[in-house]
Amino acid sequence: MKLAISSDHGGNNLRREIKDLLTELNIDFTDFGPDSDTSVDYPDYAKAVTSGVASGEFDRGILICGTGIGMSIAANKTNGIRCALCHDVFSAKATRGHNDTNVLAMGERVIGPGLAREIVQTWLETPFEGGRHERRIEKLMALENN
Repeated sequence: MKLAISSDHGGNNLRREIKDLLTELNIDFTDFGPDSDTSVDYPDYAKAVTSGVASGEFDRGILICGTGIGMSIAANKTNGIRCALCHDVFSAKATRGHNDTNVLAMGERVIGPGLAREIVQTWLETPFEGGRHERRIEKLMALENN
């Protein structure tokens, strides 16, 4: 699996924690920054990740900001992206199993590093269940063409 990760200034600390986890799990990733805690615009960093996921350069992406809300909204503006904002392990598992999400968003000001690590690991390890969910994903993706 090849992953893309980014944050805005409000998610830098949690992004560093998740990068450590990815390294521990031997997951190949590219970090799109930012390199400092100076205020930045989250849509720019979301686009760097989602462009790479949508093009197939990366299998999945992780985006972090203060709440995760801005990043998830920005991510879902890119065709082919199914981004879910998750702040609990159950949702992370369900969104992979049922929604085949390819981008995960989280908020540093909402959850701590321990829970974030559990969410990411669960999200990475949970396969898409297919079956009845496949039909729903097809309908979801068809909305992009309207």
